[in-house]
Amino acid sequence: MLSEAPDVLSEVLKLIRLRGDHVFHGELSTGAEVTFSPGPAIFLHLRTGELAVSQRDGEAVLLHPGDFVLLPHADGHTIRANAGAKARQCFDADVSSGSRGTAQTFRWAAGDDVAGSFLAGAFYFDGAPLRSLLTGLPGLIHLTCDKSMEPAWLGAISHFLDVESRAPSPGASLMISRLIDLLVIRTLRMWVSKQGNRTDWLSGLTDERIGRALNAMHQAPNEAWTVKSLADIAVMSRSTFSERFTAVVGLPPLRYLARWRLTVAADLLRAGTLKVVDVAYAAGYGSEAAFSRAFKAQFGYPPSDAHRISRGSIFRARSSELV
Repeated sequence: MLSEAPDVLSEVLKLIRLRGDHVFHGELSTGAEVTFSPGPAIFLHLRTGELAVSQRDGEAVLLHPGDFVLLPHADGHTIRANAGAKARQCFDADVSSGSRGTAQTFRWAAGDDVAGSFLAGAFYFDGAPLRSLLTGLPGLIHLTCDKSMEPAWLGAISHFLDVESRAPSPGASLMISRLIDLLVIRTLRMWVSKQGNRTDWLSGLTDERIGRALNAMHQAPNEAWTVKSLADIAVMSRSTFSERFTAVVGLPPLRYLARWRLTVAADLLRAGTLKVVDVAYAAGYGSEAAFSRAFKAQFGYPPSDAHRISRGSIFRARSSELV
């Protein structure tokens, strides 16, 4: 993985700002199935046994001890023992009632045995302006990490999450939130490094030349970038760079740049400390009018309304592409 790639990922993750402080322990007996409704994103680290995890209407992924799963889109999922057999008893999970910073233990049992146990947690991506960028993530990220091959960081973070949640002390909620940040970020870094045939901005992180251009755009979105100047950074001809960037990332270079500029602007407006005109120039727009038109086309309302819109609905990007 190229040296510039973590910088791009860091720029994106800084705006996402994860929020999470809920950890729980789960046990399933043989023949049990538990369904999690849509809500927060979930991670799961299997400790013992074998369990199968599936998204709604998706194929089951079999987990072995040490395996880790991240479900970033919060669309709901199912965990079951004995993937090939019909469940003898089905449960609906309710893991939201516990106090912050204190782990709960849930036992979903169809019998007396334990088919699998895990440590899991819930979190939110507190950065809805990046929703269009986060579509590059799959609904389920599976890290195959048997006990002999488990990365040191995964075992360490999981261990400290367990310790902090089982014996909470002052500051435990903040500590758990920070540990979840680390866990999710390290998971995304490991997953990105293994991608080779995707078409989105994430795949651009593993392409050395395209990664240079991505890094430049992310580090200085207000720069007057052109396809030629970006191609020079990538050490490619203009036409070759444009074709390669579009093939790897899925958008032409300047369209991707426009999306990133608006993403940065949305985050600045959310803070409510800068005037719209200042945000426009910080995002690389030559005039407030041009910025306002582009912002409304992407988010559905003018930038002047951004700060007062409720956190629950703020910055819901339209599904249409930027023009």
